[in-house]
Amino acid sequence: MNVADIHKQLVAKFGDKITGVNLEALDPWVEVAPVAIEGVAEYLKTDPALKFETLNDLCGVDYCEPDPKKASKLGCDPHVEVVYHLYSYTHKHPLVVKVKLPRWKDGKSGSIPEMPSVAGVWSIADWHERECYDLVGVHFTNHPNLKRILCPEDWVGHALRKDYEFPLEYHGIRGR
Repeated sequence: MNVADIHKQLVAKFGDKITGVNLEALDPWVEVAPVAIEGVAEYLKTDPALKFETLNDLCGVDYCEPDPKKASKLGCDPHVEVVYHLYSYTHKHPLVVKVKLPRWKDGKSGSIPEMPSVAGVWSIADWHERECYDLVGVHFTNHPNLKRILCPEDWVGHALRKDYEFPLEYHGIRGR
């Protein structure tokens, strides 16, 4: 089964919760609305025709320039994406799923976006979501243990966001 067939099946099941598809990309992908990711993930894992038993990777990506003046010149809408790389050992097919989020929850600068966790579907998502939270600043609701995994608990900010400012000092240690 190819990505076009999977996309058709997902649209038939979830309708407008499947918000996009790119079949021309090097790794073709399907875009899912944030509120629907948990249900779509469960369906992708359990439907006999799909059987995506494995979440190989989950990562967060901060797209575009956070400065609105610069972003408009680039023709890009600043946003954050969570990208899932899935694989079916049963059917030997891969799938990339993306969830597009605003840079800030409710448009409030400094308030990180949130979406449901899929750790209840693929247990390895527990660690991947913690890394995405830690470095990109995506809050996963219903996560069993959402805390930093790479940075210390008292670290300020999310280092892979484009607007991140590296601290000059951390606990008396000079950073630059």
